[in-house]
Amino acid sequence: MKNAEHPEIVSQTFGDPAHPAVLLIMGAMASMLWWPEAFCRRLAGEGRFVTRYDNRDTGRSTKYAPGEPPYTFDDMADDAIRVLDDHGIRKAHVVGISMGGMIAQLVALKYPSRVNSLTVISSSPLGIDTSHLPGTTEAYRKHSAEGAKVDWSDRGQVVDFIVKDAHALTGAAHSFDEQRTRAFVEQDYDRSGGFLSATNHFMLKSGEDGSGEDWTGRLRDMKTPLLVIHGTHDPIFPVEHGAALADAVAGARLLRIEGGGHELHPDDWAAIIDAIVTHSQAK
Repeated sequence: MKNAEHPEIVSQTFGDPAHPAVLLIMGAMASMLWWPEAFCRRLAGEGRFVTRYDNRDTGRSTKYAPGEPPYTFDDMADDAIRVLDDHGIRKAHVVGISMGGMIAQLVALKYPSRVNSLTVISSSPLGIDTSHLPGTTEAYRKHSAEGAKVDWSDRGQVVDFIVKDAHALTGAAHSFDEQRTRAFVEQDYDRSGGFLSATNHFMLKSGEDGSGEDWTGRLRDMKTPLLVIHGTHDPIFPVEHGAALADAVAGARLLRIEGGGHELHPDDWAAIIDAIVTHSQAK
């Protein structure tokens, strides 16, 4: 099944299916490998049944011709539920990062009966005006603009750019391991068969017709317990975005990662995993 309605979504699980389920949703252009296996295994070792998956147009999931993706964010939220169904999971603790954090918010709003708790990392609130909040840093905008010059069918150019991107997303508190990052990006590129289709993620809209179902203000009525995790040096969504998301949902908690960027840096794994485990106590 490889059409827009029924894409093949490739997933992987870690841990004991009898434990509380945690579903990890990755961000734009990123396959499930960006939830590192070691991270997933550490989370599973805390008594969680962890599932990660390749979003459409990434990894080994269904890919579409670049330029006109025949799907929306709403469809990607449906994909998350399909992954749960594939593994016989009735309810899960849903964790999303960046664009995956927006998909995770959609999942919780569209399918509240399937979500025990929601954790949103390095993202921005859905359906809330954020125009008054600080925007992407000038340095990151300048780097991002260079992406227009990349030949996305050229492995060398693409790997170089993604490595530079990972460096640009690193926070002030951490060193950047270029050699390790390059080896990882090359692995992801080869497993995915390239990243050309993944550029479709930057053209997505919400809603079946492209205009989007109106999610304005819906977060304020959300009953799903929410944890927001956000680096204080995030160059894409400054930490004020995480604070606005936490403020929008009654009872939500915000964990600031001091000096953290737009990333899952290994130095922060202990704090992030501990927060997810605490938030996802079995219900």
